[in-house]
Amino acid sequence: MSIMEIKKTSKRGLDFIAKEEGVVLKPYKCSAGVVTIGIGSTYYEDGTKIKMTDAPITKERAYSLFENVLKHYEMCVYTSTRDDINQNQFDALVSLAFNIGTTAFKKSTLVKRVNKNPNGADIEGAFLMWKNAAGKPILLNRRKREYELYASA
Repeated sequence: MSIMEIKKTSKRGLDFIAKEEGVVLKPYKCSAGVVTIGIGSTYYEDGTKIKMTDAPITKERAYSLFENVLKHYEMCVYTSTRDDINQNQFDALVSLAFNIGTTAFKKSTLVKRVNKNPNGADIEGAFLMWKNAAGKPILLNRRKREYELYASA
């Protein structure tokens, strides 16, 4: 039996991340103090960082930028995790990687646990380890929703 390797976030996953991040058409500072625009984007396609002085963007531009930037996080999840995770697991992991960054994601306990057993009882706890932003537990509900997506059929 061959494994269907997943490399792209599904429509459900895209909608999930967009809802979690929100769509903000002018530059703002996220809860961690990072300048952001659109759907959680901290830089443009050419690698230029978002600045507070940047002009507002359209909703279409926000989605275009999001999908372009997301490729980086999809590749991170694809190359860091085993090949037999399902689409919902992949989508939830991309959401987490997008939120915490690729370096933190690759070194996370969650990746180690997923690679050991993607259906292990210890997966939820590994998601919940990433509840803090700027030292405050403001991401706990997002992590619970990511785990719900991860565990859904």
